[in-house]
Amino acid sequence: MLWHWTRVICGLLALFILVQSCHSTILLIEVENTGTSPVSEVLLAFPPTQFDHIASLKAAVTIGKKKKKSYVPLEVNPTELPDAPNGTKYFKILLLNPLSAGEAATLEVLYILTHSLEPFPAEISQSESQLVYYRDSAIILSPYYIKQQTTFIRTPSTKVESFTRVEPTTRAGTELKYGPYKDRPAYSYSPVLVHFENNSPFAVVEELVREVEISHWGSLQITEHYTLAHAGARHKGVFSRVDYQGRSSGVSSFKHLLARLPPRVHSVFYRDQIGNISSSHLRTDSRRSDLEIEPRYPLFGGWKATFLIGYGLPLQDFLFESPDGRRYLNFTFGCPLAETVVDKLTLKVVLPEGSKDPSAVVPFTVEQHLETKYSYLDVVGRTVVVLEKKNVVPEHNSPFQVYYSFNPVFMLAEPLMLISVFFFLFMASVAYLHVDFSISK
Repeated sequence: MLWHWTRVICGLLALFILVQSCHSTILLIEVENTGTSPVSEVLLAFPPTQFDHIASLKAAVTIGKKKKKSYVPLEVNPTELPDAPNGTKYFKILLLNPLSAGEAATLEVLYILTHSLEPFPAEISQSESQLVYYRDSAIILSPYYIKQQTTFIRTPSTKVESFTRVEPTTRAGTELKYGPYKDRPAYSYSPVLVHFENNSPFAVVEELVREVEISHWGSLQITEHYTLAHAGARHKGVFSRVDYQGRSSGVSSFKHLLARLPPRVHSVFYRDQIGNISSSHLRTDSRRSDLEIEPRYPLFGGWKATFLIGYGLPLQDFLFESPDGRRYLNFTFGCPLAETVVDKLTLKVVLPEGSKDPSAVVPFTVEQHLETKYSYLDVVGRTVVVLEKKNVVPEHNSPFQVYYSFNPVFMLAEPLMLISVFFFLFMASVAYLHVDFSISK
């Protein structure tokens, strides 16, 4: 069976989102079935070096033209082929309707790669700008015959040190154009290397542990532990606070972060191992809350900072009851820090003591398991639903649900325990006062 993959003039657009060490790529693909039997799926191929860094991949089929154009999401799953050359990895796109012989469809694919930019030089001084390498192919890796393709690469600045030429190649401002290329066989690959200036902060959260504790007495308590790093070119030499404040040095560093929190947030705190950090500002409205935080020192390449953010939320905004009588938490997955990449995210939902049959519904693949946590006055412990995911990007900031069963009688357990303890102490005091311990004569 033979496929024709046709690229219109903007068929492949590599668009850098360079506030972090990742970039987005949009593929506009027209596929045509030139075989004799219907086809219900399309394969996307990636070299193994890219496959391991894919954080998100979405596909949609376009219906209609121009103003009447609409997009219908398609199911995408990783798959394997036994005879894949050079360790090629694949994703499978399931079409809405099988393509009959001679039929064509237009697909749009968006995928995000993390850690796709390599700082070069690997070390820079405080006064130097940051330069990075981007490696890709002028011709998309495909298991199908390519009839025509055009590739665009957009850099964040016009300062491009060098780039690989695969004729025809043109450059205009921040945009590099490769192609159009015609009649290329399957698995064609033409490596390109682009060396350009990028002073955007490479804010990477190496590990984030979020704990959401549910209390049926009226609140949610969220605690977030961050290990933040600057993943850009490592800083060399001595840091000068005078130069940093007085001149335009440290252009690739960052010292401000924005955490987008839910509305009606309260009891917010921001601290590290030393203690509370006062350099934070909270702005709230009816739609969201913005917490501006500033670490104790600016972060240069290779530097790290660990800190803790905590806040409370009203329970009625996030806890609901399903038609079958179960309760469920509706909360947002991902990282509240804007424009950051998370290497490893662990989200723990601590259910009230006595909760049974927990289950999580997440719109993408995560690792799940259960733990038990003991807190004040707990007897059997609280069930904790643990969700783990690597390569988390802002596109993962989506709602998820945790369902569980709960008997309201368990809400009386801790108050009755306190009442019993105080009653026992009271009766013990009364007995002590009424017992005569003196030795009779």
